[in-house]
Amino acid sequence: MENKDKRQLQVSALENGTVIDHIPQGVVQRVLRILGLEDCEEHIYMGANLESKKMGRKGIIKVANTFFEANDINKIGLIAPTATIIEIRDYEITRKMDVQIPDEIFGMVKCFNPKCITNIEDVPTRFYVIDKNDLKLRCHYCEKITGQKNIEYK
Repeated sequence: MENKDKRQLQVSALENGTVIDHIPQGVVQRVLRILGLEDCEEHIYMGANLESKKMGRKGIIKVANTFFEANDINKIGLIAPTATIIEIRDYEITRKMDVQIPDEIFGMVKCFNPKCITNIEDVPTRFYVIDKNDLKLRCHYCEKITGQKNIEYK
């Protein structure tokens, strides 16, 4: 075996599951948390601070036997807008898509205004995305603007 081969780490290919690739450096743990993967019983492979020709540094998450709904993909888009979702079935890529930040967000984010009706009564949250580059959300009810640093996920 050559020296070069000894430096490579092999990670098993997914038979079925999802790969979240091109996660911006520094947010891999947040993606795991918002998707509730901390308690997942399936195999999860995670890499952070990996070299990337496209991004410089990136993160990646592979989750066996797990496929995400549109709501979860929207959550990923809010904190990792450069991410790519790759679905794999029988070792073959069946779907590949870039995440997108939606124009409206329903029931995913908590309004930071304690006086907002959504924090007083059982009213689902609704936000309009007013800036996709420097993520800013405006609450439909109280019209307070929440920046990316203040976003709290439900």
